[in-house]
Amino acid sequence: MIRLLLVALLLLVSVDPVSAAEVLQVRNSSLLQVGDRNRTYTVALACAAVDPEQESEAVGWLREQLPRRRRVNLRPVGSRDGQLLARVTPIGESSDLSAGLVAVGLATDSCSEERGGNG
Repeated sequence: MIRLLLVALLLLVSVDPVSAAEVLQVRNSSLLQVGDRNRTYTVALACAAVDPEQESEAVGWLREQLPRRRRVNLRPVGSRDGQLLARVTPIGESSDLSAGLVAVGLATDSCSEERGGNG
């Protein structure tokens, strides 16, 4: 009985790359068009603020990281203007795209700025 419960728990917790969202298009430095089986929707990257002067560089970097049909995990953090706001991590990577943009100097971490203002 315990083994059955453990197997059921593992199945619920494990990430199934077959059902992961796929990147269809990088629209700009903060918006991605993704597909999940038979649906498509727009996802806004959470916690990354790109300076308008670095927009084209940021888009280029995202397109390098996200070739068409690259599978990603989405960790929703809310919504903005009717769009899903999420941390987006390519399958097999340890860091999400927002953190990547910040790490290469193309964005600032807008979530830490918000937390810093509240504390």
